[in-house]
Amino acid sequence: MTTYIALLRAVNVGGTGKLPMSELKSMCESLGFENARTYIASGNVVFDSDLSEQEVVEVLSASLEKYAGKPVGVMVRTGPEMAAVLKANPFKSAAPNLTFAIFLDAKPPSDTIDNIRGRVDEEVELGKREIYASYLSGSGTSKLTIPAAKTGTARNMNTVAKLAEMAVEAKPA
Repeated sequence: MTTYIALLRAVNVGGTGKLPMSELKSMCESLGFENARTYIASGNVVFDSDLSEQEVVEVLSASLEKYAGKPVGVMVRTGPEMAAVLKANPFKSAAPNLTFAIFLDAKPPSDTIDNIRGRVDEEVELGKREIYASYLSGSGTSKLTIPAAKTGTARNMNTVAKLAEMAVEAKPA
């Protein structure tokens, strides 16, 4: 059995609508995912499954689309992959609440950095299936636009660390 972390895009924001984390947990359990547990109300859920990553994405996406009435982006990582994302953070000395991993379905395009717009003092580096961004002056006022991140979903390093920790926590008996 594999421990997965699913990261939902645009939950509780804009047009996708609200999805209480208790309902997300129940949805995961109804799909046969075991030991489902959520973290903060931004669409993070950790669970165990015998399905492949692609199968997890497919069944969870279909269930979320039925719930929301429109597609909801789902990025999935295993526990070790999430730990590797945290370890690979190129901005370890930056504030973790101002440093983000933007999770993607695939490797970022090689021209990602070249196509960035609105960059002032932000730092951006590419990962395996992530884009790392550090907002030195804060993300709230930043005009940074990363076209390759359009279909991804971002989590700050505090959240990445907590999700990696949750993925290795002891499972209930």
